Amino acid sequence: MLADKDIAGQASSGTPAVYSSELIASMLLAQAANIAAQPFVVSPIFWIAFCAGTAILLLLDMFVFHRDAHEPTIRESAMWTVFWCGLAIAFNLCVWWFAGNKHAVEFLMGYLVEWSLSMDNVFVFVVIFGFFGVPLRYQYRVLFWGILGAIVMRLTFILAAGALLDRFEWILYLFGAFLIYTGYKLARAHGSETHPDQNIVLRIARRYLRVAHGTHGDKFFVRQDGKLFVTSLFLVLLVIESTDLIFAIDSVPAIFGITNDTFIVFTSNVFAIMGLRALYFLLAGVVNMFRYLHYGLSAVLIFIGTKMMFHGWWDQIDPHHWVSLVVIIGLLGTSIGASIWAARREGVTLPDLDKPAPEPQGSAQPPDDSQL
Repeated sequence: MLADKDIAGQASSGTPAVYSSELIASMLLAQAANIAAQPFVVSPIFWIAFCAGTAILLLLDMFVFHRDAHEPTIRESAMWTVFWCGLAIAFNLCVWWFAGNKHAVEFLMGYLVEWSLSMDNVFVFVVIFGFFGVPLRYQYRVLFWGILGAIVMRLTFILAAGALLDRFEWILYLFGAFLIYTGYKLARAHGSETHPDQNIVLRIARRYLRVAHGTHGDKFFVRQDGKLFVTSLFLVLLVIESTDLIFAIDSVPAIFGITNDTFIVFTSNVFAIMGLRALYFLLAGVVNMFRYLHYGLSAVLIFIGTKMMFHGWWDQIDPHHWVSLVVIIGLLGTSIGASIWAARREGVTLPDLDKPAPEPQGSAQPPDDSQL
């Protein structure tokens, strides 16, 4: 109505109606910006549906597609990695369709950051499995239950962090400072060794749990003389779970530096975690080709931490996160590209795609209590 009166007034005064069109356009743009700034409100039924769908996918993956312990080839792992990435992209398109461009970009950035941090997890898992001499055919089972525990831990952390940020906005600055410090430590950690035998959870478990002697295949629990014992493979699982707990402390604040919408935070985390097993078997044999990745991850964490420290100013110059997306892709792409270039210059060759990744350094048998 206001626009019509404005047009009529301009017509009677002989003023062109261009100003009215500009006014309408600015009003529409302001309305669109207001819609984009609104949080992605998701009803509980969608949370339940997503969690149920995740559970179904994990159960199918473990008990249908990988029910028999075997050593996956690099080609098989690559195909599964493409499948999980494609599933994440399809979900991203759904977010774009139902929630708009801004939230779709937030999901994509969160997924890229979490997926890249998962690559760092892979390198640590290679060390853990190699140290304890866990054969490839048993590693998939350990990773499955480890990832299931990781999803529960991430959900707990995300809901807790989201509730804290809703009540205390200043925690955002604390998260930002923590990420900057973590990025600095990650850059300085190049060449440092990992010592799985010094894991505090492992030491407590060895002291208070009954550990069965010998090797027991892919079993986590066995009965001996009528008593329930944990196997050494279960202790390896505890090391994996406690290691992922440390990774979650880094990754959850990182994605809250991108968005405060807990549904976007959780779903991007879950899609990155679900593809971790396939990514592990894909990269386990070529870890030497990603020597500079930790520098890219360090730069990403410092960038996100800086964004959180100056979020009021940054949100004004990058309201739809396109600049942030380009920066994150650029940092990660540069570190991965430099790693591959350096590896090729040194003559590092890719392994046979139709063979499993090389066995981790260690024994060719499952670990027994003497190793732990």
